[in-house]
Amino acid sequence: MFKAAIIGATGYTGQELMRILVRHPQVKITHLIARSEEHAPIHTLFPWIEKRLDVACTNILDEDEIAANCDIIFLALPHRVAMDYAPRFLSRNKRVIDLSADYRLKDVSEYQKWYGVDHKSQEFVKDSVYGLCELNRAQIAKADLLANPGCYPTGAILGCAPFLREKLVDPDIILDAKSGTSGAGKAPTVSMSFTEVNENFKAYKVCAHQHTPEILQGLRMVSDEPVSLTFVPHLLPLTRGILSTIYLQLKKNLSVFEAVDVCRKFYDQEPFIRIRPADTFPELKDVAYSNFCDIGVKVAGKRLVVITAIDNLVKGAAGQAVQNCNIMFGLPETDGLLP
Repeated sequence: MFKAAIIGATGYTGQELMRILVRHPQVKITHLIARSEEHAPIHTLFPWIEKRLDVACTNILDEDEIAANCDIIFLALPHRVAMDYAPRFLSRNKRVIDLSADYRLKDVSEYQKWYGVDHKSQEFVKDSVYGLCELNRAQIAKADLLANPGCYPTGAILGCAPFLREKLVDPDIILDAKSGTSGAGKAPTVSMSFTEVNENFKAYKVCAHQHTPEILQGLRMVSDEPVSLTFVPHLLPLTRGILSTIYLQLKKNLSVFEAVDVCRKFYDQEPFIRIRPADTFPELKDVAYSNFCDIGVKVAGKRLVVITAIDNLVKGAAGQAVQNCNIMFGLPETDGLLP
């Protein structure tokens, strides 16, 4: 049995980690930390977990005590904050899964450009492993510092990868992605209030979203050539889920049946990728509360349209983190992630 700590336990991602790990057969949650909470049983904050997890949540971070009693530390902290904590556990020879963006970008200048701060622990960036399970499994298994992918990048990269790897499409990509409001985190803002979101639908951070360099980095990893990206995110009036519509230009004629076969061959034996039959497409309700990424394709002349659906809090965050944890510790990859 492996022991886990969740730092940032009361945020949306921290809650999702608890929901998954309490049913994991080989991982036991032993420490819950949240800066805003005084010492209290976790079920007093989240009644749904009563009689499933008997651990107190505290705002006191005792690094030595956690390191002595945990095998893995999940950092469910905001961007710009996680880099204050990861080095403390890495220096104590602990394995860390960071769910923020702080160790995803290998070019530190890109991090500084898009996140607006200097990186405080640049020495750890080069050794971090980008945890997109389907593309980086061998490196993940050896990782001490795992950079869990972002939600938008997960759906986008998984949708593009089969066609870029086979060089079937031009490396000039249009990404139209729509997310539920939980992707913005738990901190209250006017723009995320009910009256602003309800009965509304809008684009935001047009061609300026902070996940842009991460998506480009991932796409270049599979394409081995320069890639350009036009990325327009949208906010849906719902809690969870990301539907990504990706527009690609084919280099040669390809039928929709051949495109489906390309995806099925590329993701053969992947436990959390589901490829739809020709001309059928995923919906957010198909993947809600699951770790699946569903993919559908359409061919219209030389245009290839790829549609992916994920739950942003699961495959786009906590579920992928647990999948990474399973790989890191040599456990069955589906442990804790299937009903």
